[in-house]
Formats: sequence, structure tokens, C-alpha cells
Amino acid sequence: MTTDLLETIDGGIATLTMNRPEARNALSRDMMLALAEALPRLANDPAVRLVVLTGTGAAFCSGGDVKGFARNAAGAPVTVSFDTKVTDLRMRMEAVRWLHEMPKPTLAVIPGPAAGAGLSLALACDLRICADDAKLTTAFSKIGLSGDFGGSFFLNHLVGAAKAREMYFTGQVVLGAEAARIGLVNRAVPAAELPAAAAAWAAELAALPTVAVGYMKRNLNTGLRGSLSDVLDAEAVHMIRTFETDDHKGAAAAFVDKRAPKFNGR
Repeated sequence: MTTDLLETIDGGIATLTMNRPEARNALSRDMMLALAEALPRLANDPAVRLVVLTGTGAAFCSGGDVKGFARNAAGAPVTVSFDTKVTDLRMRMEAVRWLHEMPKPTLAVIPGPAAGAGLSLALACDLRICADDAKLTTAFSKIGLSGDFGGSFFLNHLVGAAKAREMYFTGQVVLGAEAARIGLVNRAVPAAELPAAAAAWAAELAALPTVAVGYMKRNLNTGLRGSLSDVLDAEAVHMIRTFETDDHKGAAAAFVDKRAPKFNGR
């Protein structure tokens, strides 16, 4: 088991911590494989009601291991086919799809730099909270790369085509407070307040009706790519399914009794 990705589960909250502080939590192969293994497992664990993604220390994730890229470029040619390289990278990028599509909320907690694929991972989460001085950047143009891990998909939807192109082409750095203003993140708080603010928000999200939230995600994701008719079809199916959940039945009874509902994620 790699130490490049740490995992804890407490109170229904699974926390995945990218753990290479000496490299600002740059993505190693072991870390990417561990993410690709952990996320589908947590998605299917009924005890988990929220997945938090964060980084050790003062960084979220600085993206790919650029020093490793340089070593590879300077070394002897590697006899691996182009198609094999593409297939391998695509497999590692499955982590992004799980963060975006798993049937429970995902939260990125960003204490500091989120760059390149690290920013893409944060954008794949449903919600983001960051330190107001955190630096967010696509960074790919700075090292002559086109970008991966879904950043071009998420940026288009979050900040619009023009701003997404500006961020990709120039690699500009956006500070946390500005990121919140333009909708790149949901909340930005002073760095000293981030742990408490993130913990409070995580507890709030974990207490939601998890099954209903999962269906909300499906509806909203359908809305990103489908027609109004597609969304209405999805909403009809999911609404009827949530009528049948214990959480709905308990909440309806609580409403009649004029008391606060307590959701159990079922």
C-alpha cells in the first residue's frame, strides 16, 4: 500500500489526502493508481456519505511530477508504444470521472497551490473550499503540455469558454479570493480558518440525504450534456425512487410533527 495517498473514514466522511509534501503533493504513479482504486470503492461503500480530497501541508496538489518528466526526457528512449501510453494515462484519469459522477457529494479542500492536473482534480469535485491566498493555475502551457484530467471540461462549465481559454493559454495564477468571485471555487476563507470551515461544511454535507443527493448529481450531470427532455426523464425516475427512501419517509413524518429531520443516507 502506498503512502502517497492517505485514507481515513470518520463519521461517514472519507478523507483522501495526497501525501507528497516534499513535492507539493505532485501526482506520482502510485498516487494516481491509489486514487483510481479508492474512489470506486468509497463510492460503493454505504457507510461513506461524503468524500473529501485534500493535500498534506500547505499545498493541495502541484499536478504532475515535472522533475520526473525532465528525468524521463533526458534518459534513454522508452520503447512503449504511443497507444499504450494513451491507454495508461486514460486509465489513471478515471479518478476524475469517479469524483464527478459518484452517487454522493465530493469536496475539495484546497489549503494552497492547485496546479495542472491537481487543479483538474479539484474541479472534478462537486464543491470546493480554499484558502483565500491559495494559488490556482492550469500551468500546462508553462511546460508545453495540452492538459489532462478533465480540466478543459470543468473549466468550460464553471467559468465559461472565454475565461477557460485564457486560463489554459496563459497559465495565469488565480488567488483563492478571486477564484470564489468568478465561481472557480465555492468558498474562500483565511488560511488559518480553513481547517475548521472545511470540517464544518463536511459535517453538513455528510448529514444530507445521501441517496437524494446522488440522484441530484445525476440530474445535474445530465443537464450538462443532455436536452431538457433528457433532464425531465431523469428527474421523473429519480424523484419516484427518492419517494421510496427511508430518508424521505422520515423527513415527511418530521415535517408533519414539526421537528427537524435526521437523515441516515438510506
